Amino acid sequence: MPKLSAADIDRLRASKEHNTLEFKAARNQFSREEVRRYTVALANEGGGYLLLGIDNSTRNVVGTQAFLNRTDIEYWLFSICKFRVDVHEVEHPDGRVVAFEIPPRPVGHPYEVDGQYLMRAGESLVPMSFDHLKKIMAETGPHWTAEYSRLDATGQQVIELLDTQEFFELLQLPYPTGQTGVLERLEHHHLIRRTGSSWSITRLAALLLAKQVAEFADVQRHAPRVVVYTGDTKKETRLDQVSVPGYAVGFRSLIKLVMDQLPRREVVVEGLRRNETLVPEIAIRELVANALIHQDLTLTGTSPMIEIYADRVEVSSPGVPVVDANRFIDGYQSRNEDLAQMMRLFRICEEKGSGIDRVVIEVEAQHLPPPDIRIDPNRTHVIMFGPRDFSEMTADERIRAAFQHCALKWVHRDYMTNQTLRARLRVDESRSSVVSSVISATIDAGLVKPDDAVGGSKKFARYVPFWA
Repeated sequence: MPKLSAADIDRLRASKEHNTLEFKAARNQFSREEVRRYTVALANEGGGYLLLGIDNSTRNVVGTQAFLNRTDIEYWLFSICKFRVDVHEVEHPDGRVVAFEIPPRPVGHPYEVDGQYLMRAGESLVPMSFDHLKKIMAETGPHWTAEYSRLDATGQQVIELLDTQEFFELLQLPYPTGQTGVLERLEHHHLIRRTGSSWSITRLAALLLAKQVAEFADVQRHAPRVVVYTGDTKKETRLDQVSVPGYAVGFRSLIKLVMDQLPRREVVVEGLRRNETLVPEIAIRELVANALIHQDLTLTGTSPMIEIYADRVEVSSPGVPVVDANRFIDGYQSRNEDLAQMMRLFRICEEKGSGIDRVVIEVEAQHLPPPDIRIDPNRTHVIMFGPRDFSEMTADERIRAAFQHCALKWVHRDYMTNQTLRARLRVDESRSSVVSSVISATIDAGLVKPDDAVGGSKKFARYVPFWA
């Protein structure tokens, strides 16, 4: 990263490129959230610079004391925006300047803050209009899944390549008596298209219905992979298997494979012994479905993965989510709408995005540690842990459990209280002060806040997520 100089700052001050520059005096301080909002808006408009310590009207350097720790704000921006912003600290003769160098958004992919795709309008930040958003979305042309994976196939070849029997079973429809009825139903769902006297098979059809994804060269690298390790590290692999059929027709067998490989433990319930898997099947089903549906299919050489360890299960998929990780429970936006729609039609998922809700509900019911969502530059991970008591949870896990519990309560039109969190964490009433400390730590982390509707009452204190 070339460091900006005082001369570079002077050139930016003299520039007429108003659409790529934003000046703020910020003599003493500037809100992190405002930095985030301007970062997203400038990225959406092609990238540029946000410069603190420069008067917006005169462009004179006035100096700033904001963000004395450059590395800290740089790391925070990456953790919340999921793309790198270089932060420069420049000692100009007239005062200190902090310059945020913001890259442009990817083609066809606008950035958002709390569900709003921001742009600038004069001195203000405003949500993009629907027409503006539509124009951005159209930049990439036809969606990856709508393009063809196989051209010039005969009707018989379509039926040989795609599991049409399972397709009709998933739709809960009787299988047609003739080939024509099968092809017409596939065409009705835009999975194949007639081209002259032959048929073209879309990538969506190959992803969902292929008997063997290896028959479709441009789709096979997106086949989910299951890896089982003997311990709690990657040191020794016991199984490494790639799923053969398409997502829809192979979903049940994929989940069965995962469940068969999960470590088991013996528990006693009402005097009866029974075996339980490390994590519940409902959670695995929802996480795997989400990984398949919300992955970035434009990334090559990578696929959804289910990694099973002795103490946890990690489900990951290519790409950075289009919804902020802290809004997974209440927010929903699919990167692959056509894929999501078909998976909903097959009753494999609910298109409105209740998957993570169900995971957290099941985790709370079984008093498991909270799922850990981690975002890498090109990959999204969700980690599910096996049983651990409250005393064995780390401070971060306790905070995460409180935030997820609070968000789930809010989504279901309820509130988190000390009592509800005690029940979730399985802590008895005599230790309510310990849970109060967890709530305080979660507030300090900026993830929850007291509900103002009850004022300052400690007796009736209740809490809502930071975004409520």
